[in-house]
Amino acid sequence: MTPPVYGLMAEFATAAELLQATRRAYTEGYRRMDAYSPFPVPDLAEALGVHSDRVALLALTGGLLGGSGAYGLQWWINKIAYPINIGGRPLHSWPSFIIVTFEMAVLFAGIATVFGMLALNGLPMPHHPTFNAPGFEGASRDRFFLCIEAIDPRYDAAGTRAFLEGLNPAKVVEVAN
Repeated sequence: MTPPVYGLMAEFATAAELLQATRRAYTEGYRRMDAYSPFPVPDLAEALGVHSDRVALLALTGGLLGGSGAYGLQWWINKIAYPINIGGRPLHSWPSFIIVTFEMAVLFAGIATVFGMLALNGLPMPHHPTFNAPGFEGASRDRFFLCIEAIDPRYDAAGTRAFLEGLNPAKVVEVAN
């Protein structure tokens, strides 16, 4: 019994070949794919179609929640729960609330960023199917890989293999799940 297939992976010798292959795969309609390289390749994220600013939105949401929560808590304590007139100032003295509000906004934005990034990246992931591909250890040294996942709507085992082989890779391998 063979394990289910995760996808097909093509190996390239240079970053330029990987970038060109990724652009061609995206124009052909493949959307569920990922590229692996030993160093950051400029424009590779755009070629993969990754245009996400969800981490920034999570940081903004966390900061707004932390800041408004801190300000609301200080207002409730000083105005409603324990209204003590100290030094003749008003019970709702907003300038004294700013420091704690700012610090809590920064803290919650940082926490939301870290946990949001981990969740969006699918981490922690102790094992990924691409580690099953023969020769994939070269991705950390000198090889470049493009993997088209089997869950892609355009994925067809024979058609995708023919497409990847048409990109002139060093080899195309099937990635077991």
